[in-house]
Amino acid sequence: MNTNYDVIVAGAGPAGTSAAIHLAQHGVRVLLVEQKNFPRPKLCGEFISPECLEHFETLGVACEMRLSGPADITETVFYSRRGKRIIVPSRWFGGSAALGLSRAAMDDNLLRRAKVVGVDVLEDATVTDVIENESRICGIRLKTNLVEQEHHASIVVDATGRARALARRVKNSDSRHAKRSKLVAFKAHLSDTRAPRSACEIYSYPGGYGGLSTVESGLSNLCFIIQATDVIRAHSDPETVMRENVMQNQRASMTLERAKIQSEWLSVSLESFGRQRPNPTNGLLAIGDSAAFIDPFTGSGMLMALESGQLVADVIVRQPDKSNAAQLSLDYAREYRQKFDSRLRLSGLLRRVAFRPLLAQLTISAFGTSDRLRGWLARSTRSKSDPTRAQHLLPK
Repeated sequence: MNTNYDVIVAGAGPAGTSAAIHLAQHGVRVLLVEQKNFPRPKLCGEFISPECLEHFETLGVACEMRLSGPADITETVFYSRRGKRIIVPSRWFGGSAALGLSRAAMDDNLLRRAKVVGVDVLEDATVTDVIENESRICGIRLKTNLVEQEHHASIVVDATGRARALARRVKNSDSRHAKRSKLVAFKAHLSDTRAPRSACEIYSYPGGYGGLSTVESGLSNLCFIIQATDVIRAHSDPETVMRENVMQNQRASMTLERAKIQSEWLSVSLESFGRQRPNPTNGLLAIGDSAAFIDPFTGSGMLMALESGQLVADVIVRQPDKSNAAQLSLDYAREYRQKFDSRLRLSGLLRRVAFRPLLAQLTISAFGTSDRLRGWLARSTRSKSDPTRAQHLLPK
């Protein structure tokens, strides 16, 4: 395999793979490195908002996604602990429905497409270090099948998710020092839930929130966040956490009463939400959850991954001198802030509400009185749109 590339992307989730596809479609030589072998399960809400479908068309995977048998999700319903609810129709974001599709299927479709368009792909490869030269990143060291390799590139992209596996290896980087995790996320596929197949349900309860929606094969994906202290109290047993915490929500208790677990539980500690540095150092750019982890209840995590993958590709392609890492880094950081900062700030405010059941109850009651207000709030967690389109999307 070639060891010199224009761009190396670490992480084959939707952010990294979409970036690699966009770059390859513009004739850029790309190496995509992934720690796991695909297909593989992934902790995620597995809710694909309607705006993602346009990205799938551009990436050339729309047909493959449909052939994977996703569920059509026409609305998201937020439930307070005591049963108050507000409904957000998927059509408010364009199209008629969102999709419920497992990350195992979605990510595998994207990775297969990357190989078709000419991206060199290394699976089962662990990045062991970044290569620095004159205060800029110019490559990575990795291990695959017990063989150590070095690969060089003008630009390296960290798409390794919340782990930020490359950014943490940058010298003098604050991200090298992990914070103590106060939250834990769990995810499993279930059968025999009472949730409607066309709805994504979001439950508020003391110390966290969770979501349930249908994916392929008629299964439901349950993904929830809880305080680490509650996990310790439940002896780290996910089903106990679900019964003693998630099911304090009246709607969740009814919906999950007879549910059966059909997959292994996945879990991950969460250090923080919000934005990190999108340009950790010259020559290294961050996308997806490596750049910012937006709250799952917004339903826009997958969209931000695809948008950031496209954004980093656009910035790289437009830069005539790929060796000018400093200028490219500044351009990317500026455009990233312009595109994502406002929705991340709003998400932070909503997070404070979501983790306080009484406040969530009052907020749900207040927003439940106005379609227009709910529509404005929901769309504010997405990209800025032109006034004409925004007016068109307002509920009648």
